[in-house]
Amino acid sequence: GIVMLVGIVAVVAATLSVNGGFMESVEALATSPVGGWEYTALFGPDPISLLMVVMLTSLGTWGLPQMVGKFYSIKNESMIKTGTLISTVFAIIVAGGCYFLGGFGRLFVTPESVAKGGFDSIIPTMISGLSPIIVSVVIVLVLSASMSTLSSLVLTSSSTLTLDIVMPLTKNPSEKKKLLVLRLFILFFIVLSAVIAILKDTVWSDVVFIAQMMGVSWGALAGAFLAPFLYGLYWKGASRPAVWASFGFGVGIMLIQLLLSLKLFTVPGAVLGFVFKNSLHSGVFAMLGGLVIVPIVSLFTRSHRPEDTDKIFSCYDAKVVVPAKSALDSDTIK
Repeated sequence: GIVMLVGIVAVVAATLSVNGGFMESVEALATSPVGGWEYTALFGPDPISLLMVVMLTSLGTWGLPQMVGKFYSIKNESMIKTGTLISTVFAIIVAGGCYFLGGFGRLFVTPESVAKGGFDSIIPTMISGLSPIIVSVVIVLVLSASMSTLSSLVLTSSSTLTLDIVMPLTKNPSEKKKLLVLRLFILFFIVLSAVIAILKDTVWSDVVFIAQMMGVSWGALAGAFLAPFLYGLYWKGASRPAVWASFGFGVGIMLIQLLLSLKLFTVPGAVLGFVFKNSLHSGVFAMLGGLVIVPIVSLFTRSHRPEDTDKIFSCYDAKVVVPAKSALDSDTIK
């Protein structure tokens, strides 16, 4: 986290200094032949697309399965308040810095270079002219972010497949066998990630870029898990068929988007064209659709609600004894 904080600040400062500073960079962007004053506005020239990006990268993270594992580190309520403050500041600096940095991309590339190298070439082109030290910081920054995400992804995926799918099919599996299968799945997912990255830069280079891949993956995961996760935490009425309906809708929407991204077919009409404009749009609609589908399906499938739901939710009504200074605030005492 510290590496990412220091890295993004250093990269933004170095990039702005190329054009003389912040105000000079803004002026250059506004007067650039490939820019314009609309690119210096708060929401940019395309606020709808910006909204889709923000929703997918903020609301979408709530539904990513690997994020659930991070909650196991919470020991008490005070840690939640501290974590909220720290993570908010961290997100503002890192995510805000990335958005801010990308906004000046038009000062470093031309439409011809983007057409040749794709959108993924913009940021590498921006930092290629910086000092070797800054380039090294960027490399470490990307690696630190990638490793933290990859580790949580492969651990969650491999443990889910091992404990929930493979082991129930095995009679009396030993701990050693579980560990072996878990390690094999970890290796498999790491190799699979490398293969996808290689294909992205070779076979799929003309039709797929990083934002599309992120939109498809995050959209499928968040579209499938966001609604069941949120409703399952706060509402007793969520049913199993509703969860499966959310899974099918989220994954189905993103499979269609994946085929569209590969240009295997097209969709007719303005409405479908807007929904499947790109993976960011379809990812957001997959999430929002799940939030609507789960309560509706649950209302018609109440008999399929898990039998122990009331028992699970009874933990919220448990009585505990704590010191007065921990349980009473100034408003309660008055």
